[in-house]
Amino acid sequence: MSADRAKTQKLLGLSPQPEWAETWHLWKVLIPRRSITGRMVYGQVWRRHDGRRWIYKKFVEYADDRVGSTSRASGDR
Repeated sequence: MSADRAKTQKLLGLSPQPEWAETWHLWKVLIPRRSITGRMVYGQVWRRHDGRRWIYKKFVEYADDRVGSTSRASGDR
C-alpha cells in the first residue's frame, strides 16, 4: 500500500509527508483551529496530517499528571 502511495505522489508531483505527520503528536496552537468534532481548539492539541489537511483534537491532561504536578509545585514529595 505504501508503494502505491509513493507512486501516486510521484505521478502527481507531490512531496511526501514526513512519517511523524501521519501519527498523532502534541502541538501548540496559537490561532484557534477547527477540530474533527467541529469545535474550536487552541493551546496544546493533538495533530496529524490525513494526506490533504491537518486534523486537530483537543488535548485533555491526564488526572495523574495534574495531581503529580501540583504536589511537586507545592514542595510535597
